[in-house]
Amino acid sequence: MKDQPFTDISTAATPRRERPEPSRPTPCLTIVSHPSPMRAGERLVLGALLSVGSVAVSRVGPDFVPPGATLGLPLADTFLSRKPLVFEGVGEGRVRLRVEPGGTQVWVEDAPLTGSREFGPEELAVGVSLVLAERVVLLLHLTPASDGAGADDLGMVGHGAGMRRVREDVVRVADLKVPVLVRGETGSGKELVARAIHQRSPRRQGPFVSVNLGAIPKELAAAELFGARRGAYTGATQEREGFFRAAHGGTLFLDEVGEAPPEVQVMLLRVLETSEVYPVGGHSPVAVDVRLITATDADLEERIRQGVFKAPLLHRLAGYEVQVPPLRERREDIGLLFQHFARQEAEALGDGHRLESRSSAAEPWLPSALAVRLVRFGWPGNVRQLRNLARQLVIGSRGQGALKATPRLERELDAGLVSGEAEAPSGRESARESSREPERAAAPEPEPRRKPSEVTDTELVEALRASGWDLKAAALRLGITRPSLYVLIDKSTSLRTAGDLTVEEISRCFHECAGNLDEMTRRLEVSRRGLQRRVRELGLDLR
Repeated sequence: MKDQPFTDISTAATPRRERPEPSRPTPCLTIVSHPSPMRAGERLVLGALLSVGSVAVSRVGPDFVPPGATLGLPLADTFLSRKPLVFEGVGEGRVRLRVEPGGTQVWVEDAPLTGSREFGPEELAVGVSLVLAERVVLLLHLTPASDGAGADDLGMVGHGAGMRRVREDVVRVADLKVPVLVRGETGSGKELVARAIHQRSPRRQGPFVSVNLGAIPKELAAAELFGARRGAYTGATQEREGFFRAAHGGTLFLDEVGEAPPEVQVMLLRVLETSEVYPVGGHSPVAVDVRLITATDADLEERIRQGVFKAPLLHRLAGYEVQVPPLRERREDIGLLFQHFARQEAEALGDGHRLESRSSAAEPWLPSALAVRLVRFGWPGNVRQLRNLARQLVIGSRGQGALKATPRLERELDAGLVSGEAEAPSGRESARESSREPERAAAPEPEPRRKPSEVTDTELVEALRASGWDLKAAALRLGITRPSLYVLIDKSTSLRTAGDLTVEEISRCFHECAGNLDEMTRRLEVSRRGLQRRVRELGLDLR
């Protein structure tokens, strides 16, 4: 066999790569919103808390540092007190925040803080929003013990642990010839990862051709990808080159590869094995030199079990896998991402000056209440949804001093705060939210009576079933907090979330249950709210 642009890899199943997590994640404060908008994303690593020490944070110190930099600045807002907030390590991965009388007013999420409050590992893993003097919003969260943030962002915004792993993967595989499979939810930025691989590869001077297989009619997919001879089918009045030949010498990115028709799957497997394409209607192979990167938000292993995707093709495509985290798992990046998109929109409107560094006495451009809601939002549409929301906020606030959400965006944020609970440990319903929508208000959650480690997997499953998969009711039944319940669900080997369901599985269950959401929830055994969101995304009408 002649030299190929694709490395021949084993047809054995490609294992998911498991990286050992750092043994002791470190508490960290990241700026979400600040009167100086450019400071979003700066962080203060609270390393002293690991040794049960303390860190005092005030207007004058210590410094918050941009990722990849060595020098930073204190919070420096004149409305903050010089009297510090004290963060203390109290052992077992817990952090206590203590405020002094007469110091800076602090809100935790939507509740004012007096005295002190402790945060457990589950809450820190999710991230806790802290609002200082209604002007500065910080996220208290965990970061890997070794902060690998560097100056080269590869064109990707964000420096949380998830995106650092993606950058490491890009650098690791970019100069190789192996095919790459990028996995991640819709809107999480899979094409951005593919472009970064291309730009770091020896093929950077060649073309980068991006194709969404889900947008191509199935009957035309083969001709679009591999080309077609004139007269090969009705309407083929001229020869078609095809995307593989268009990407010769460069990179071809195929998004939604899980939607490839069976005949296209066979042809993809052949080109991966031989580096040759057969145009539709042709009888002679055409050699191609293409680096193939594919992406999917589907569970390809489940599709293989269903017989709609070929296992050998998955083994060939996944020469190396890159997993792009959803936005809800990288909340420390939300403030920085939002400011990035908002700046792009403001500059396009000629209003870029609105985001220039302001004096410490200026009113925040991104109000603290809105910043907290952005952090707590479920983001079912991931980064793409955040970019769209930033655009709407910037355009809707033209001529105003600060951003203001329209009533429609308010409703969208409210809906996301609810539905996001089903997909990730993202939502602690606030007193403010409950008072705004009395029909959803409920009695406050009691203090947890048990440690999450005391709950067995069997108890967890039984409580969810007995509660009709209402996560709040299940947490109350088990005597734990909802953030703890989310962590247990994520660790469980017996459970799955609504995000794990395939389109085919949801559609089949919808028709079998005649659109009855309660019956679908019982059958599929996932959160009712999360399932409701998935069904609506598919355009299905519930009873």
